[in-house]
Amino acid sequence: MEAIHQPVLLAEVISRLKPKSGEIYVDANLGMGGHSRAILEKSGPAGRVIGFDWDKEAIREARSNLAEFGKRVVFVQRNFVDIVDVLQELGIKGVNGLLLDLGLSSLQLDCSGRGFSFQGDEFLDMRMDDRTRETAADLLARCSEQELADIFFYYGEERQARRIAAHVATRRRQEKITTTAQLVDLVAGAIPRRFHPAKKHVATRVFQALRIAVNNELGNLEKILADAGKILLPTAGFCVISFHSLEDRLVKRAFRDNPVLRVETKKIITPGPDELAENPRARSARLRVAVRK
Repeated sequence: MEAIHQPVLLAEVISRLKPKSGEIYVDANLGMGGHSRAILEKSGPAGRVIGFDWDKEAIREARSNLAEFGKRVVFVQRNFVDIVDVLQELGIKGVNGLLLDLGLSSLQLDCSGRGFSFQGDEFLDMRMDDRTRETAADLLARCSEQELADIFFYYGEERQARRIAAHVATRRRQEKITTTAQLVDLVAGAIPRRFHPAKKHVATRVFQALRIAVNNELGNLEKILADAGKILLPTAGFCVISFHSLEDRLVKRAFRDNPVLRVETKKIITPGPDELAENPRARSARLRVAVRK
């Protein structure tokens, strides 16, 4: 299982966090623990990592993958929006580095069975945390045609949003839309063939939009960007890896407008050709770095 996840931009993150023994780092989206492993190795023998993930499957795999580090890593199955409260509960007044990797792990895409990917036929769940009430299927059934159009347009930047929303409204009067295959078929049929993208799946933006809406991803991101200054110690690095323009714009603006942060990356950092050859899923990754003044 460990082999299916390759941490993105690993060398670039480590070179900017500069992990040291005795310091404390937060991996705010732990995944399977790839970035945290490198931080723990570089900060031995006494560096610590607080790892957040609200996906219980990711926490379980990370526990297994990082078991050798014992008490040097703390696993927290909560959303990173709770970061201030959790650190207070742990008696930690500040941290020496913060990493936020906003991408889905291969575990979620390939093995979760929750409908994050359109490659198979799965139930349209899309919840990162099964304690969350509403699934993607629920959202498709509940929202009005206009609300769906807004979700597809604002969260997926889908130019055919209105057309797709109209097709959803028509289809759901005939049957419940509950699987990824149904949604892929619907989107492909809604968008005229001449408008199908050449280099990505026709349903990519709709799947992104639904996942963001179900998990309130942009709202959560805004919260941690605002809270970062409260937990970072002076000179602490803050690395954010985003995967689409909506996230990246929020990060760029938050770094620029926060008076306690100094922007370290005037231009985004992207994977090089060697990393892309080994991990094609990294192609959309973009890293921005700031430092606590």
